[in-house]
Amino acid sequence: MEYSKEYKEIFTEIVKNEVRREGRTLSRFACKSSESKRLNEEEISDRLNIRPAFFHDADKIIHSKAYTRYIDKTQVFSLFDNDHITHRVLHVQLVSKIARMIGRCLGLNEDLIEAIALAHDLGHVPYGHDGERYLDEICRKNDLGYFCHNAQSVKFLMELEKRGKGLNLSLQVLDGVLAHNGEIIQSKYEPDTTKDFDRFISEYNSCFTEENYSKKLVPMTLEGCVVRISDVIAYIGRDVEDAITLRLINREDLPEEVTSVLGNTNSTIINALITDIIVNSFDKPYLRISEKIFAALKSLMDYNYKNIYKNPIIKDEDLKIKNMFFTLYDKYIRSIESADKTSDIYSNYLDSFDSSYIEKYIQSKNTGRLVVDYISGMTDRYFNDCFEKFTLPKKFGRDVSRQNLF
Repeated sequence: MEYSKEYKEIFTEIVKNEVRREGRTLSRFACKSSESKRLNEEEISDRLNIRPAFFHDADKIIHSKAYTRYIDKTQVFSLFDNDHITHRVLHVQLVSKIARMIGRCLGLNEDLIEAIALAHDLGHVPYGHDGERYLDEICRKNDLGYFCHNAQSVKFLMELEKRGKGLNLSLQVLDGVLAHNGEIIQSKYEPDTTKDFDRFISEYNSCFTEENYSKKLVPMTLEGCVVRISDVIAYIGRDVEDAITLRLINREDLPEEVTSVLGNTNSTIINALITDIIVNSFDKPYLRISEKIFAALKSLMDYNYKNIYKNPIIKDEDLKIKNMFFTLYDKYIRSIESADKTSDIYSNYLDSFDSSYIEKYIQSKNTGRLVVDYISGMTDRYFNDCFEKFTLPKKFGRDVSRQNLF
């Protein structure tokens, strides 16, 4: 769209005001919007856009197809009919809210924080971390490398969205998503500010070729570090509340070394962690958790793994779910090898890309990774529907021509 001279002058002044605002209000350790880097120039340059670069990235993420699929993706509990337990869509909102609170108190860039937080789990697969483990096993057994949701989130953002063109997000957002690693807790989070796009691309590719490579990654911004610890804060107490709701654990069974420091509700746990981080990290180029709070957090994490995440009650159906993943993978591989255009992998997936993007996979004979990409993007409901379509007999309906025989 071509703007008039008057519009352009006003927009230029708005952009200047935003630069001045960030200069006045943001910490010296914050990542300014003017520091954003993209692989390709935007149609409206970040320097001329009234939406700051990271604010614009958050808009792109929210309007992506991958983001809409959060609505029916498992957080922890897959097979419970309870509308009050956490799903992935709520989790990312909680991460965003918590991270922005910490970021605001520390004078960091809330736009960058929000973009990373909203996008960080786009690569999560049906049935949560269990599904991720099964897809990783499929990749290993079929010489496809490895699977991790961090890198898959970036793949959706950088490659799969917009018919295979990607969203052209900033380096800082993509790096924050790749390095979020909410399953790993530390007492200190310090960014690696030396990264550039070449380094990021190398780390991204290594996540698919080296086992557990993503666990080595460190965010390049302090905002990325905030999202990383906020991921933990968002789920650690919330999972306790969900488990109590589902009667898997009792509140009075929480360890005393946890409750005496963090309290015994999601609210008190969040408040204790956020407050401690803000106090110990204010006006510093890193995030710090005090020794006492960190010890309690580790104890709570250990308790959750033993009593919630590995609870035999919620693992009872694991073998069935695993078989579903392997069955769908094999079916879709055969569909591509036989060029079965009636398969939903064509009609609901491959046909949505530009032909040049799909041809790249076909020519590289890497159709296995193409199938993994398709399965990883499924919601739980769609995944189940696809499996049923392949495994259950299809009804033919009434044979109208025979209805009047009796």
